[in-house]
Amino acid sequence: MGRVIGFELNSQEPEKAAEFYAKVFGWEVAAPNWEYRAVTTGDDKNSGINGGIAKGPHDYPFGTRIQIEVDSIDEAIAKAKHNGAIIVRDKMEFDEFYLAYMVDPTGLGFGLIQNK
Repeated sequence: MGRVIGFELNSQEPEKAAEFYAKVFGWEVAAPNWEYRAVTTGDDKNSGINGGIAKGPHDYPFGTRIQIEVDSIDEAIAKAKHNGAIIVRDKMEFDEFYLAYMVDPTGLGFGLIQNK
């Protein structure tokens, strides 16, 4: 089962977005890494998820995407495509995880993450 483990806010002004959410909601925003700023929205005692703020790429310049953790990113991509999803960014490899971005048949964007 895929579980939502985070969110990504894409903006063409990520510094301004980070400042806004930090001031309004008290979110802790980390320094950028790969133009991605990790966000902590609260302590682990309360329910909720953390995420990040990034400069949106040309194919997704602004908006919100959920991040779904899967056991096998290759299987999840294949199953999503079979059910009408479109790949926006195919499987990418990072130090500790794999990541892909897709759009569901209704136009909603989401990310898939598989930890190594």
